[in-house]
Amino acid sequence: MFSVGEIIRTGETISSGLGDRTTKLLIITPIPYGHKFAIKDISKGENILTYGEAIGRATQDIALGSHAHIQNIEGLRGRGDLESQEV
Repeated sequence: MFSVGEIIRTGETISSGLGDRTTKLLIITPIPYGHKFAIKDISKGENILTYGEAIGRATQDIALGSHAHIQNIEGLRGRGDLESQEV
């Protein structure tokens, strides 16, 4: 178990589950406590999904096992400039 401020370290292998499927995943960048990481390769411009909802868009390619946060994701929620566009 991790406490606030701890990270998942580069080189650690974790188990990620979705439904009845569990996959082992190699972490390739440090992941701070409470942050997200890519469970698949994500292409620049692709929507970022959390619990099936689009929460952002990749501003660059994000590799499987990499930290996914404000350095490589732009938010899609609460943006007046996107109101007339489909997300």
